[in-house]
Amino acid sequence: MGPLGPALGDPLAAAPGLSAASGFAAQPGFPAQPALAPAAVASNGIDPLAEGRGEIEAELDNEIYAAIDLGTNNCRLLIARARGRGFRVIDAFSRIVRLGEGLGANGALSPEAMDRTIEALKICVDKMNRRGVTRARSVATEACRRAANGVAFLNRVEAEVGLRLEIITPQQEAELAFRGCAPLLGRDPRRAILFDIGGGSTEVGWVAIRPGRGIELLAYRSLPLGVVNLAERHGARAYCEKSYGAMVEEVASSLEPLEAQCHIGAEVHRGRVQMLGSSGTVTTLAGIEMQLQRYDRSRVDGAWLDFGAIGSISRRLAAMDCAERAQQPCIGRERADLVVAGCAILEGICRLWPVGRLRVADRGLREGILFGLMQPSSSISPPRFKN
Repeated sequence: MGPLGPALGDPLAAAPGLSAASGFAAQPGFPAQPALAPAAVASNGIDPLAEGRGEIEAELDNEIYAAIDLGTNNCRLLIARARGRGFRVIDAFSRIVRLGEGLGANGALSPEAMDRTIEALKICVDKMNRRGVTRARSVATEACRRAANGVAFLNRVEAEVGLRLEIITPQQEAELAFRGCAPLLGRDPRRAILFDIGGGSTEVGWVAIRPGRGIELLAYRSLPLGVVNLAERHGARAYCEKSYGAMVEEVASSLEPLEAQCHIGAEVHRGRVQMLGSSGTVTTLAGIEMQLQRYDRSRVDGAWLDFGAIGSISRRLAAMDCAERAQQPCIGRERADLVVAGCAILEGICRLWPVGRLRVADRGLREGILFGLMQPSSSISPPRFKN
């Protein structure tokens, strides 16, 4: 299989990417993009696990790249230039839109949720126009995959916003998210659990770290469990010990097929596994553990979080009411009713595979998209595990 990620150790290292298509429809001041040519990248003979910054070296590149990740809960944008062996972020945007609100009950995106999302996407396109973006990829995930009116909504986005969104598969979502955070993996141990907790789904991957050959995605599982749909089913504003435990158990049980396929627990027992988590839940808990009065990405991204801290903070948050959680500096009002569901997903993963600590990634799908845009000539092989 081909490599999954870039060289280890550099948080902004460029990585091999999927072939990418333009994310824009024709619009005034932003014409439709042609098929992308391969970026100017030296791609032969590179070991993604080489010592230091042994990543693929990007040549001088005047392109401006953008990635939009439209999820069940958030709409996120990242704009960057290639720089040396990585990229430099020149603009970013994130807004909680709750596109998937009520989707579990109704099977469709609500008019209010679509209107909120349209407004956020207009801001994204305005930023992309002002920054002169030349290559972009815009993707939609679980909410649009599941909704009966998901395709109709994307047609509306193209008509009203001038943005062409692509609904990606769970496997594509996993590959992009894991590629985006792979630079934070260490050289040892040689196996890793990677996960990304989203609003409507959670992607979990089993990865081999092979010096000389790169990082290989051996298996993955996409759970239809995210912070939005799990919170809606179990009561987002009031939790009890029983309901919280039920959420944790549901997540752990959903991962049993991956455990049965790969026998990850045995490797964990031998101390041969590292864990890397990408999600707002993980970064929030890290910020709380650090007692940050204001979220600071530079301190959180790449930090380590012990399982003991995860358990104690999660249960403390579950015991609070929604107003109390909203007062926490790293949570806020918009996420106060969802963070406990995220904690339950995280605890379910940790319970099944008690590695002991995990590394925190404030990065993921958007970064994976950017890597793919910058190096579209390479791709990773599909995982052997069939979901």
